Amino acid sequence: MSKIGLVRVAAFSPVLKVANPEFNSDEIIKCVNEAAGNDAGIILFPELCITGYTCGDLFYQNFLYIRSMEGLRKITDSAKQVSSIIVVGFYLRLDNRLYNCAALIQGGKIKGIVPKMFLPNSKEFYEARWFGDGTRIAGATKSVTLFGYEIPFGHVLFEDEENGLKLGIEICEDLLRPITPGSYLALNGAHIILNLSAGNETVSKSEFRKNLAVVESGKNTCGYVYTSAGVFESTTDMVYGGHKIIAENGTCLAESPLFERASTVLYGDIDYERITFERSIDQNFDSCAYVHGCQVEFVKAPLLPIKILETKDTLIRKFQKNPFVCTDPATMDQRCKEIFSIQSAGLAKRLEHTSSKKAVIGISGGLDSTLALLVCIESFKLIGKDTKDIIAITMPGFGTTGKTYNNAQIIMNLLGTDMREISIRESVLQHFKDIGHDPAQYDVTYENAQARERTQILMDISNKEGGFVVGTGDLSEIALGWSTYNGDHMSMYCVNSGVPKTLIRFVIQWVMDNRLSGSGEEMGFSSDNVLLRQTLQGILDTPISPELLPPDQDGEIAQKTEDSVGPYILHDFFMYYMLRFGMTPKKLLHIAAVTFKDEYSEEFIKKWLIIFYKRFFAHQFKRNCSADGPKVGSVSLSPRGDWKMPSDADPSEWLKELM
Repeated sequence: MSKIGLVRVAAFSPVLKVANPEFNSDEIIKCVNEAAGNDAGIILFPELCITGYTCGDLFYQNFLYIRSMEGLRKITDSAKQVSSIIVVGFYLRLDNRLYNCAALIQGGKIKGIVPKMFLPNSKEFYEARWFGDGTRIAGATKSVTLFGYEIPFGHVLFEDEENGLKLGIEICEDLLRPITPGSYLALNGAHIILNLSAGNETVSKSEFRKNLAVVESGKNTCGYVYTSAGVFESTTDMVYGGHKIIAENGTCLAESPLFERASTVLYGDIDYERITFERSIDQNFDSCAYVHGCQVEFVKAPLLPIKILETKDTLIRKFQKNPFVCTDPATMDQRCKEIFSIQSAGLAKRLEHTSSKKAVIGISGGLDSTLALLVCIESFKLIGKDTKDIIAITMPGFGTTGKTYNNAQIIMNLLGTDMREISIRESVLQHFKDIGHDPAQYDVTYENAQARERTQILMDISNKEGGFVVGTGDLSEIALGWSTYNGDHMSMYCVNSGVPKTLIRFVIQWVMDNRLSGSGEEMGFSSDNVLLRQTLQGILDTPISPELLPPDQDGEIAQKTEDSVGPYILHDFFMYYMLRFGMTPKKLLHIAAVTFKDEYSEEFIKKWLIIFYKRFFAHQFKRNCSADGPKVGSVSLSPRGDWKMPSDADPSEWLKELM
């Protein structure tokens, strides 16, 4: 498989001369050749771009109409030389009316013509002076004859059957209607909606327009490509900015600047396979299509295979290395606040519901247990309970180092918990003796016996104190099965179950910046916010480890999780794009190799992707009986909601595609 399910779109705002179809057509052809050379499969131009949108009563002049048709023919003939889809705006005379239309061109032929359904006719716009209502003509006319052949017309759905890709067209004002033509197109299968526009610029209008396009792509689960006329239109009463937007599933992939004084293009790679995947998951999309999709009867227009990006092509689209972490600091700050609030609210409700006197939590001095403890503190404050009712227990074992031990002691003390220390050394050694295990044999029995002993302590103290155990395992560990069954795998409520490893540190950092310092500092959050912040920073700087094997000769952590299971940044990348985008193994490998090309070789990535699939499949049995815990983002592995999978599913086909 060389195709990767992405199609490159190019949205142009070309230089034009108002009422000069010859110049404009030549410029459009130049733009097409440029985009085709950059692997664009779909090339979109603005509304009425062959003549210019602002011709006014010149539209009535037959001379302009004839020259416009000559320009459309020239563009169509030139398309024989390229493999791309080309969509241009022009006007068409049918009987006694003119219609503002879009033509989709491929392989030297017009494959379909779509009229503008809704005409703006108030304030600065008065299109109904020249053009007819597309909704009426589209219902009455299914085809037109132009350039000697019959062309689908009206409500047209364009389909590339070979690639499984469908396209729809709407024009400018159509996007602003309560029920858009694009919605009907999407409900009838269109993966990408193309909007040709000539929207003028007024204060904040571009922001409103962008929001509309992004929301349209989200509610219709589609790609949305918008391009508008630029500064070369008439400025008699309005100025046009050449705004271009490419969106997918509620996210803006790319946006152009305004008021550029040249032919400009915006490129984007739309993942239409992801759109198909999302629609298959959302059963209400199909239900909505059943109820509303039949209200419009579409003419099907078959397309030749559109150019789909392949592994040999250079991607324009950038995939986030850490998809769980937003790159914008302000947005990330808000998301961390929401995550911490969701975790705390979930635990607070569970504390109230169970009427538990205490919360019991094991503290290792690592990332996960630290965040879980901070959530416990916040939850107790929410329901007005004394933090002394949080029984925080450190349980040093054979692998505990001085650094993590000291950090655990400091944070438990500063947060005002009921601090307890229970060493597991003697009890585990006794257990080894009971089962006949050599303590010098550092195998899975050696490690898991420690994890289960710690969980037994937490559970038994919980019974003794009338409390319940707060779990600390995170989403990444749940995906990989990186927990001891009936050990740290078990709790009464797992507050980190929706938070991946790469996100944990950002939430802790948010607490440091917003609870322990800054304008929102809570002076009573701990007994010494400065020292707590310093200690939390030390925890952030400590290598991730279960500390189940003895330290090295310098007393430092010898067992580093990422040496055994692989980099968490890769595993979180794999998890996100497998679960949210439905990427196949080969596609996921390619996207990861491109994204991490400066950090890891493809062979290195492949090695850990194979490990990811093996562990993800093999450890479903742990997920199937996991503890309750709050979902905080778009990815969750709760067996009660987001992820249902047989424990004995076979990963062979996934692994085979990588071999």
